[in-house]
Amino acid sequence: MMRRFFFVVAALSAVVVSGAASAQTAANSGAITWEVKSRFRLFRDESDFVRLAAAHRGGSILDAERRLAAATGGRGWARLLLNRLCVDAAGVTTRTCDRDGVREPYLVPSDHRVGVKFSGAPQGATCIWSFEQVERETQRVEKPCSEEAQVRVAYGAPAFATVDATRADGTAQRAQAEILVRDLLIAGLGDSIASGEGNPDRPIALDDTGFCFRRAFSTTGGEYYRPSRSGFKGNRTCETTPGSPASATSANEWFRMGAGWMSNACHRSLYSYQLRAALALAIENQHVSVTFVPLACTGAEIEKGLFASRRSREATCRGGSCPTTVPAQVPQAAAALEAARKLVPGRNFDLIFLTVGANDIYFSELVANVMVESTRERALLESGGSIASLDESRAVLTRQLPSAFAKLRAALKPMVGGRMDRVVYTSYANPALDRGGVPCGGGRAGVDIHPSFNINGDLLRQTSAYVEREFLPRIKALATCQGGTLCRDESDRMTFVDSHQDLFRDRGFCARSEQDPDFDRACFRAQGNSFHESLREGIESPLTCNASARDFRPYASRARWIRTANDSYFAAMTFPDGFPSTMQPADIHDALWGVLSAVYGGAIHPTAEGHAAMADAALTMARDVLIENGSMPAGDIQRSALPLPEGSPARE
Repeated sequence: MMRRFFFVVAALSAVVVSGAASAQTAANSGAITWEVKSRFRLFRDESDFVRLAAAHRGGSILDAERRLAAATGGRGWARLLLNRLCVDAAGVTTRTCDRDGVREPYLVPSDHRVGVKFSGAPQGATCIWSFEQVERETQRVEKPCSEEAQVRVAYGAPAFATVDATRADGTAQRAQAEILVRDLLIAGLGDSIASGEGNPDRPIALDDTGFCFRRAFSTTGGEYYRPSRSGFKGNRTCETTPGSPASATSANEWFRMGAGWMSNACHRSLYSYQLRAALALAIENQHVSVTFVPLACTGAEIEKGLFASRRSREATCRGGSCPTTVPAQVPQAAAALEAARKLVPGRNFDLIFLTVGANDIYFSELVANVMVESTRERALLESGGSIASLDESRAVLTRQLPSAFAKLRAALKPMVGGRMDRVVYTSYANPALDRGGVPCGGGRAGVDIHPSFNINGDLLRQTSAYVEREFLPRIKALATCQGGTLCRDESDRMTFVDSHQDLFRDRGFCARSEQDPDFDRACFRAQGNSFHESLREGIESPLTCNASARDFRPYASRARWIRTANDSYFAAMTFPDGFPSTMQPADIHDALWGVLSAVYGGAIHPTAEGHAAMADAALTMARDVLIENGSMPAGDIQRSALPLPEGSPARE
């Protein structure tokens, strides 16, 4: 049996043989077609893969996101998958995973479930299948030729398939083919743009009644109301004391009602461009499986995040508490690869998706500098090191980032077999552009969730110009070894992705359209008066519009592809319980919590549509890299997705 494998070609022509009852032969037509089932291995259930693959329908990832958003009424599709992934409660991929009723090792699958059909078989014929594999018993299956047969094919080894299609008159038609599954091992590394920050898999549910926040350093009259968490039965006023049931340190229903993430500690989301690009590779290529290792974490810098551990964004995870710190990403990737190499010597990552560098040059601190006006809250943030100037950022960009990139390159190169083109660096988009590249203006539109927020137009223009003319070009030079960067030779060049940047030029946080959701147009007012200032009105109904806070649709299609501070609160309302003690609010009404609730759930980060556009750009380059390196045959790519199943929630 071993010898037969050396004479198998990828797709043998159909061979007609005489039937026992007739010497006549059938036409020489038909061929075996096959596909890997449930081939995005992060999903436990094939039905989830089929549903998302159907939404693609041969279009772009952005097209698919819009179909899924419309089908779920803007509430989001990922909430349905949150507890159906091969990750633990902290969002870490598990060593083994029950997938469609079979327990599998995650990093290196022992085998793959494959579906086969005989296309062109005579109508009404019966197909008798035979599957031969090295060191496995021959498997035989008999089915009507109109139905799919399934077989488990060993990892890394071919299976020889033979099918005899028998007519009622006894004539038979035979075809043979080799089945060889390629498993792509892909890691996702980086910061909040890489993790999917701003797009919780299960958005927060808000209540129409008000919840009180204090202003900084205020004893009387410094209070304001915003929508509360739905179902919260505790004290919604500011009359609380530390240690009460409403205290931030209490394990009460407040935390259990938070938004849900694939990883709460890292705000890692299924909407991340990295996951969407990896998923698309599995959807469009029927002969591969994709083993995705998501490691990106919000807040990560190259040193503190990729090479060293950092504090968790949240300390409350699904099913219990999160670890207070998140392990460094590069050692995690190295450990995953070492585990894979124990079973498959010489294994490397086929791809590493990467976006990092913005936190190194104080991205969130620059945002705060533009957004928070001169109030006591600004003084509070400045004392905590949460505001930075352009000069401070520029110093890091020119003096520290190049050496940090060189260190990262040296660490990743052995993981991709010395081929740095397998590291697909997807760049940032300028988040503050409107009307074809004009910087957004100043004011309170989109940021009036907090009384101290007011966009400084002059500072915004200066910051936007810095991003456009200095930061983005420098990131490209560092990734592609241009402009005297610390690279040894051309083999150090990463694959660089920036084709999506033009799409964001009129999609910044200030973008508005008559096609925006009704709630956005009615309730997030351009004048910055979306919420009642009166405490009497605020406690009963904080919004000045006549709509319910529950009507906000975080995943509806809209003009802006960048989350505003208002969006961040209405989608995630993140309590900073994972922050250091010096930045920890005293209770859930504390002034610091009020500021951070509107920022640390994803303000000035891409929406799901923005991530989908980034994923389309990354996919194009990733596909080319995989083909060029021989990891994925070009002829296997099927750009048309699966047919949309009846009753699918993605059906329009």
